[in-house]
Amino acid sequence: MRVHVLLFDAGTDSEGIHSLEIGGRTVVLLFENPDDAERYAGLLEAQDFPVPSIEALDRVEVEAFCSEAGYEPRFIETGFLPGSDEERLFISPPESNRDVSRWKEEIDTDAESASDAAGESEGESDSAVKSSPELDELRQRLEGLL
Repeated sequence: MRVHVLLFDAGTDSEGIHSLEIGGRTVVLLFENPDDAERYAGLLEAQDFPVPSIEALDRVEVEAFCSEAGYEPRFIETGFLPGSDEERLFISPPESNRDVSRWKEEIDTDAESASDAAGESEGESDSAVKSSPELDELRQRLEGLL
């Protein structure tokens, strides 16, 4: 069975899935109906949240991903009606969202830190890394991918 999830930067190294933090749990919404997913994405956009894309994925695969990542998948069937305040978040995002304005910057910083650590572990200094034409070319190609 296919479900619809909200992805940010789909198909890139900084791809992320929309989730909610509820009572110390990270919940990922799996919409049965693509129209429900589109509506939810529109509500996020109205809150100046980055615009997600709607991706249809196999439910079993998404649930396996959630399990591995420690997330709780929540299937939102067509015609879902909330029975509690918590469940209302499954059809309408919370009014306050986590600040994601620096999300991509944090990913870039993490990548640079990993690159620096790899160079240092091989006994190279920063100046040796910066002066190598081959590494400069590789760095430019990698930056082009970001």
